[in-house]
Amino acid sequence: MEITRLQISEWLQNLQDSICGVLETVDGGAVFSTEPWTREEGGGGRSRVIKNGNVFEKGGVMFSAVHGDAPAFLFQEKAHSVEVSEKTDKPQFFATGVSIVIHPKNPLVPIIHMNVRYFEMTGGVRWLGGGIDLTPHYIDMEDAAVFHNALKKVCDAAHPDYYQRFKKWADDYFYITHRKETRGIGGIFFDRLNENELSFAQNFEFWKAVGEAFAPLYAALVNKSKTKPFTEQQKQWQLLRRGRYVEFNLVYDKGTKFGLETNGRIESILMSLPALAGWEYNYNPSEGSTEQQTLDLLKKEINWISFS
Repeated sequence: MEITRLQISEWLQNLQDSICGVLETVDGGAVFSTEPWTREEGGGGRSRVIKNGNVFEKGGVMFSAVHGDAPAFLFQEKAHSVEVSEKTDKPQFFATGVSIVIHPKNPLVPIIHMNVRYFEMTGGVRWLGGGIDLTPHYIDMEDAAVFHNALKKVCDAAHPDYYQRFKKWADDYFYITHRKETRGIGGIFFDRLNENELSFAQNFEFWKAVGEAFAPLYAALVNKSKTKPFTEQQKQWQLLRRGRYVEFNLVYDKGTKFGLETNGRIESILMSLPALAGWEYNYNPSEGSTEQQTLDLLKKEINWISFS
């Protein structure tokens, strides 16, 4: 039996509910506000935002399901292979997903991003996408190994090549080219996943497993460090690293571009940006400092699992 867009959309809404519940428990203070919204061209979503909590300064768990005329940049992409003529109706698209970005107060707790999305369009185009990546302000090798081992386990359950393939994709995607550094320690990233080595149904199960891995994995990382003391210097470093996060999201992120070019809800699209960030002219950390050690590790192709 074919998996329908309605089934996928309903599963995503349930995922949003469960993740918000876990994050509220971890924070122990703030709760998510809920704001339903509609898109004039078709569809809408449900934005959930947490802020000024015990642990989380700002974060969002956003659900959307939008549809309508496909923007030109979509059906003109070679990968979509949609034939359009003056006599045909404009191609239609449907996209649904859950996107998460969490900015913690404590600089020893990492930023995290997760996205799972489904897309379809006229002509039989249909695919799954998503991933999870971690952006520590200070890289903890033990945390990095735990994080990557958990993602590898999810990938290995679906296909023996998925972890290495999707880890490389994350390394390449979450790369700030103008800084020549990765945004963080990566994770996994995949796009246009449909019937390749696996059937759509098999990939759908993998896709769901990625979404379900988020809450317990991040909760464990947060609980480990959320009460650790930190200095003003570490707080200032956190603001600079958040600045790098902003640079990536506004310059390179395809999700931001998709939202803006499909007339998405601006507040939801830019939810990923932190409440506060910093930029300091020509800042260079002291040689041998923990800040410099983190910068030295913001590179592609690091085998984080080897630090287990």
